[in-house]
Amino acid sequence: MTTMASLLLRLLVLGAVMAGSRGDENSGASFVFGDSLVDAGNNNYLQTLSKANVPPNGIDFKASGGAPTGRFTNGRTIADIVGERLGQPKYAQPFLAPNTTGEVLLDGVNYASGAGGIMNATGSLFGGRLGMDIQVDYFNITRQQLDGVLGKANAKAWLMKQALFSVTIGSNDFLNNYLVPVVYAGVRITETPDGFVNDLINHLRTQLTRLYTLDARKFVVANVGPIGCIPYQKTINRIQAGECVSLPNQLAVQYNGQLRDLLAELNDNLPDARFCLANVYDLVMGIITDYKSYGFTTASTACCGDGGQFDGIIPCGPTSTMCDDRYKHVFWDPYHPSEASNLIIAKYLVDGDTRYISPINLRQLNAL
Repeated sequence: MTTMASLLLRLLVLGAVMAGSRGDENSGASFVFGDSLVDAGNNNYLQTLSKANVPPNGIDFKASGGAPTGRFTNGRTIADIVGERLGQPKYAQPFLAPNTTGEVLLDGVNYASGAGGIMNATGSLFGGRLGMDIQVDYFNITRQQLDGVLGKANAKAWLMKQALFSVTIGSNDFLNNYLVPVVYAGVRITETPDGFVNDLINHLRTQLTRLYTLDARKFVVANVGPIGCIPYQKTINRIQAGECVSLPNQLAVQYNGQLRDLLAELNDNLPDARFCLANVYDLVMGIITDYKSYGFTTASTACCGDGGQFDGIIPCGPTSTMCDDRYKHVFWDPYHPSEASNLIIAKYLVDGDTRYISPINLRQLNAL
């Protein structure tokens, strides 16, 4: 392609984006980092035990006609729904998908990976996965590609103004690292809870700062939800329907307190950045505690899964038992919320008050 033709193409692409032909002028694009809660299919391309590209996963995902896409739920993830509510015309595509290149990058990119965590060792028992360090490395590749699509100056301006960076990670660092008696290498974890949480926060600080140096400015970072209330934990610990396992929730609360302090620190120290905290813990705990008022019939039993009192041992797959009414279950499988739950969570994050998203909500953040 000649230099003049290349320049003309860049100007046309940039003009289309800024004019809003890819959606509302403030719709922007999402760059999604995290674990299986927001994985859009990256693990389809990995050698891993953590996969969701088998039915009935995705049975309610209209964009695929009900076929599995690698999302660990029956329909859309929280990230998908947030993007929709903000007017983004397309879902952020998995980074590892071969067609995630060129102008497709302007619709956003998803780097999230089932079993991934803040720490590189997290999820080792599952085999392949993308930890947060690798996800940031992959965004660095995207960042260079955006320079080629828009030109360096325009790409920088577009990212700072139009891009929303969401980070949903940390659960696996407890469930598939700290709380596992022996890690994959055979080394028993002897670190105190205080020491482990401090390590998580220090690693996350570095990871978020790296994104900032790559021109990320609008962030939403989710805290860790009530992981002691998921069907898997309730099943293996043999507790009652109205109870949750104490230790995982205590670790989550401890981490969440330090995460709040970290985001306040980054807001103070990184010029022009805005970090919003998504208080998923209180939001999901509220749904679990008062599930009937949200229209659910159970907050304990997985809709799709097998084993134990709450179908909480074996992940969702072709041979799993599936509930009759998927929109009456808080949890889709032993670990992940249903699309019905994701719809509630996303609504509060986009348009809710400071109980669940602070210092501003995602609609306000997106409009900055």
